[in-house]
Amino acid sequence: MVENSQSNKAVLLLEDGTFFEGKAAGAKGEATGEICFNTGMTGYQEVFTDPSYFGQIMVTTNAHIGNYGTANLDTESERVQIAGLVCKNFTNEYSRMTADSDIQSYFEKENIVGIYDVDTRSIVKQIRDKGAMNCIISTDDFDKDSLAEKLKKVPSMDGLELASKVSTNATYEYGKNNEAYKVAVLDFGTKKNILDCFVARGCSLKVFPAKSTADEIRAYNPDGYFLSNGPGDPAAMDYAIETVKELLKDDKPMFGICLGHQILALAHDIPTYKMHHGHRGINHPVINKITGKCEITSQNHGFGVSPDAVHANLDKVEITHENLNDGTIEGIKVIGKDAFSVQYHPESSPGPHDSRYLFDDFIALLKKK
Repeated sequence: MVENSQSNKAVLLLEDGTFFEGKAAGAKGEATGEICFNTGMTGYQEVFTDPSYFGQIMVTTNAHIGNYGTANLDTESERVQIAGLVCKNFTNEYSRMTADSDIQSYFEKENIVGIYDVDTRSIVKQIRDKGAMNCIISTDDFDKDSLAEKLKKVPSMDGLELASKVSTNATYEYGKNNEAYKVAVLDFGTKKNILDCFVARGCSLKVFPAKSTADEIRAYNPDGYFLSNGPGDPAAMDYAIETVKELLKDDKPMFGICLGHQILALAHDIPTYKMHHGHRGINHPVINKITGKCEITSQNHGFGVSPDAVHANLDKVEITHENLNDGTIEGIKVIGKDAFSVQYHPESSPGPHDSRYLFDDFIALLKKK
């Protein structure tokens, strides 16, 4: 554990006034954002570096964080993306010989503030009962009234556009040139392992900034389009919705994951909504309505595609996947187009590999074209 002392004190204040005292982890200072929880028992570094978590304070339900250290190979982006961490045990002693660093050093380097030795079960129950809310972690200011005033200035995730903040600033190529297929990636906060899944299947990639125009993307003359995952409210991304509407006219294969799934729905005038507390973990059951098979999936999203709106627009889209826990929409296919998307993460980093066939399905569409 990180050394215990009064100088190591940290506090957590939720927007509803719930207050926790614990010990400081990582860098000193304050962190604010929307609090959420992840139920995965492994893969904490992949979670921390997933751009879809930008602006969020992560609560890990697994009791031990740091017990296998950190490794450069496990990162999904160039930096830690979570705004802060809440966990039960923050452990510096790690068991993996191939690790590059302990978790404390890693968080200090990345300037991430955390709190541990708190009742994470109680915090998760609070989120499940009352829904997503903002929070603040502090290792300096322990006054509830002072923290509450700071928390009032933190914007709600509802209506917040964040994809452009984590997207690449400049177009770049990924993988080998002159592969069998050319795929244009619209980067809303893509994970490295998604790109690797395309490269492993014979794709040359060009990754475009989130606000790229359809004509800029078309100039690459790709065989297909990929719409990536990412953070924030999809309904606030008018620029992306219009670009996707335009690219759909090209009649080329299109594949979307997570935020990309929501953008594809919005491009067909099917609205999204803010979920009560979202889906985040690596054990969510989803049924493939085409095959009838169940998949255990990796998920990370706080917004969803409106089920009522999808059912009212079955002339535009077909439902391909549904969540077996709550019936939410997990996958759609556009009628008359080689365009489809899923809400969950088939690249499975972290998570089970049940859904990687979706990349093969996309390659089959490219091959057919």
